[in-house]
Amino acid sequence: MGTPAEDKEEILQLLDQYEEPPINVVKLAKTLGVEVYKITSGWDKRISGLIEKNDEDGGASGYAIYSNGEHSIGRRRFTIAHELAHYVLHRNLIGDGIVEDALYRSGLASVLETEANKFAAEILIPNRLLRKAVERERSITKLAEMFKVSSEAMTIRLLNSREAAITTRRFAS
Repeated sequence: MGTPAEDKEEILQLLDQYEEPPINVVKLAKTLGVEVYKITSGWDKRISGLIEKNDEDGGASGYAIYSNGEHSIGRRRFTIAHELAHYVLHRNLIGDGIVEDALYRSGLASVLETEANKFAAEILIPNRLLRKAVERERSITKLAEMFKVSSEAMTIRLLNSREAAITTRRFAS
């Protein structure tokens, strides 16, 4: 992988291969050499996931993402995309593990979390696919189901979309 800007561009190019949602974030991570694991027991329910260096597990990148298996599929998908965003944007800050919920408490700049959340939403709901989906569907709930994200994530993505014509005023839940 190159610079964060180059890595982000590589992911956006990989997303262009998708004709329909949802994006397979596990496959995307593995394409980048990042292993993905679902932890099914022993985790605090307040922790959604983490990314850490994982040189021993054979992943090409030497990193692994772990998601809380007790969370909903939509939450796990967002967590994987969020941690993948950290990998692309903040890899130099990943040590023994960046724990998503702990970042807020640790004093790590919230701007990093905002960047990761924004890029995670771009990964899960790419502009090109969102534009096509909005042409067929006006319900935020149905769009969220289509992309396998929460209605809240879809609403935020619509509000923050660079597609000026897409606003939540055009939709009904």
